[in-house]
Amino acid sequence: MNIANKDKFDSIIESSDLVSRDLSWLKFNERVLDQSKKESRSIFEKLKFLAITASNLDEFFMIRVGSLYNYLDYDKERVDYSGLREEPFKMKLMLECQQFHKRQQEHFLKNLLPNMSESGFILSNVKNLAPEEQDYIKSYFLKAVYPMLTPMVFDGYRTFPILMNKLLVFGVVTLAPGDKKENRKLSFVQIPANIPRFFEVEREDVVVYIPIEEVIRENIVSLFRNVNIESINLFRITRNGDFTLEESEDMDANFLEEVKRKLNERKTGRVVRIEIEEGYSKWMVNLLKERWNIQDDSIFKVERASMLDFTGLWQVVGNRRFKDKISQMPAPVPPISYPQEGTDDIFQVLKNRDILLHHPYNNIDPILDLIEKAADDPNVMAIKMTIYRLAKDSRITKALLRAAENGKHVSVLFEVKARFDEENNIREAKKLQKAGCFVIYGISNLKTHTKLLLIVRKDDNRVTRFVHLGSGNYNEDTARLYTDIGLLTTNEVLANDVSEFFNVITGHSMPSTYQNLITAPRDMRNQLIAFIEQEAENARNGFPSGIFIKVNSLEDSEIIYALYRASQSGVPVKLIIRGICCLRPGRKGLSENIEVLSIVGDFLEHSRIYHFHNNGHTRTYAGSADMMVRSFDKRLESLFRVEDNLLEKQLMNILAFNLKDNVNTYRMLEDGTYEPKFPKEGEEEFNVHKEFFDVKVEDVLKVQLV
Repeated sequence: MNIANKDKFDSIIESSDLVSRDLSWLKFNERVLDQSKKESRSIFEKLKFLAITASNLDEFFMIRVGSLYNYLDYDKERVDYSGLREEPFKMKLMLECQQFHKRQQEHFLKNLLPNMSESGFILSNVKNLAPEEQDYIKSYFLKAVYPMLTPMVFDGYRTFPILMNKLLVFGVVTLAPGDKKENRKLSFVQIPANIPRFFEVEREDVVVYIPIEEVIRENIVSLFRNVNIESINLFRITRNGDFTLEESEDMDANFLEEVKRKLNERKTGRVVRIEIEEGYSKWMVNLLKERWNIQDDSIFKVERASMLDFTGLWQVVGNRRFKDKISQMPAPVPPISYPQEGTDDIFQVLKNRDILLHHPYNNIDPILDLIEKAADDPNVMAIKMTIYRLAKDSRITKALLRAAENGKHVSVLFEVKARFDEENNIREAKKLQKAGCFVIYGISNLKTHTKLLLIVRKDDNRVTRFVHLGSGNYNEDTARLYTDIGLLTTNEVLANDVSEFFNVITGHSMPSTYQNLITAPRDMRNQLIAFIEQEAENARNGFPSGIFIKVNSLEDSEIIYALYRASQSGVPVKLIIRGICCLRPGRKGLSENIEVLSIVGDFLEHSRIYHFHNNGHTRTYAGSADMMVRSFDKRLESLFRVEDNLLEKQLMNILAFNLKDNVNTYRMLEDGTYEPKFPKEGEEEFNVHKEFFDVKVEDVLKVQLV
């Protein structure tokens, strides 16, 4: 991109009232990379966060850049929030991606690689090993690696091979003895995904990690006998993984087949990025560029001293030898509303009170306990739930299977369109279906993202409905890493709402209204805008007002402009948005009263909380929905109102703690960039990811947001 074009594009971007979704996402990944640079973190934590940025960027190219190519390849029009059309926006986006990639590489080479040995491990190539270690690796290659490798030549007789998404590949340029250069051939050697990323050599005082590509590079001549190897080029491709699913009348057959077909397409989607080691064959790269129809700005160069694919660093981070060198989080504490967690019958407890869970500070056990007891309890008649993502060895699936075997009615909506979990969800759903559960595979062209559980229990001739509503998945693994909200209740108003919503999901029903539930795609956007406009009206009339919202992403333009109008009316607006934010805070005449904060740290902020002051008659909701077009128009979502005084105060306190944090917080500036929020002079550090382990009831009851 030349300077004149860059200045022109930047001017258009800066004049827009909205921030580009994709450019905002890149700023989020910058904040994750920043975690890898913090001096207070161990090198293992730094490697972990670097690996997360790499995984994030892979998904970004597969989905967001893949989506952009869907417009470019089929000549469809799209104007980004930045004001740029498809091609100029791609140029700007690729420039930003290249710069981010460069910062990743520089950080690894300058700050991480030189400091590994002091922590008990090093990265090395084969040549730097002792002779006996080299012999050991040679034996490993011949026995375990060599049989797995398949050189695939591309020439006039053989078709161009399908190279897999995100795998390391050697492109080997060869020439037969005596042949001219124009007769050279290109072969591909793909490194299978089931080979460990590093070969580990255990020494007394250090673990030596040899990248698998170095093991293969050292021995690759054994795959190309009696020909001249002109160049060996290591690269990795990312393919378009963005696809949409069409509606299907026959949900049980056609729909699942459509999902499976699209999953196969993801494996062969158009190439959107090439990462490649420097010193590559220009002849090979020109051939690949022509073959895959990509430009230079989609080619990301990696220094030979660095490494391709930082996601492989998880192998180092996960080594049990270094477990003691990785800081451990405190054990979960009992919920404020359930201090005797685990000591009483959960069914009896919920008949008397509601429980608000705040993960990972409170563990997920009360939910698992409820489902597992329900599976075996002879008084439980039915279990209904929605499932978006499950843990690998899910206790929930086992409990539901047991419930079905015990003759209970079990209805489960498995969202088979949950991105990158499609195959696992199809497999688990079929398992339940075979056991006699009523399984729904999704609702036509909508994703079911809402998190709901309903248990129907008859006791002493009285039927009680036990309900769980949450912001996070029913996943034991992520519940230890993600901050989420969950409400356990027998409240009849919410139970009626949830029962009605399940009738929508499993049958053909369109309830006229819900009392304490706001749902999408029908009401959510309009209801939230109505709440925002009420705050604006209160401010104009001189009444107290305030909007406090915590979500993962804010992208919906109708909501954004409603917040702008509230700001112009004098409403103080505090937004805690972890990732994408397309709203510009602090713009004169538009959003002076809006502050946007982002918290990125040890836990992934995933909870959604909406609080409106409403002139003292507070409205507080939590649930599964972000403020995005897809959440309002393309997903089944729900937000539930929390009215119990202690539980509502607890949600307000979560917002208050987030606003007080000065360790993990970044403040968004008008231009879409972010700056860290440091403790003020004389102010103590307040780390929200530690403080929630020590919350007191008396402090919660005192909380004030306005």
